Amino acid sequence: MSQSWYTVIIVIVAVAAYTLARYYRQKKILKSLTEEEFKAGYRKAQLIDVREPNEFANGHILGARNIPLSQLKMRLKEIRTDKPVYLYCQNGTRTGRAAEMLYKNGCLDLYQLKGGFKNWTGKIKSGK
Repeated sequence: MSQSWYTVIIVIVAVAAYTLARYYRQKKILKSLTEEEFKAGYRKAQLIDVREPNEFANGHILGARNIPLSQLKMRLKEIRTDKPVYLYCQNGTRTGRAAEMLYKNGCLDLYQLKGGFKNWTGKIKSGK
């Protein structure tokens, strides 16, 4: 095998290891809740939609605050560290990255809606 193939294999293994480590870290700091579990607790927590403003405007869970993942780092002060944080995005991928940022900022009580907003059947506020 040539040197370039070894480099490609090393890069693939490194990316896979990083992805796996990130997945398990997110799983440790962020609890996934079914819709019923989410509904049972989100009114006593900070409910944050981490989707972009246009997605939020097209419909969101009633009572949610929109703090897009792309703005989260700049808006961390808006989130209390002493209250639970319930997060959701469209399908559940952005909430993991948001949870990592929030955890580093001192938010230790983090939850996400399993499957994201696309699977939500509860009350929504629609912009249309």
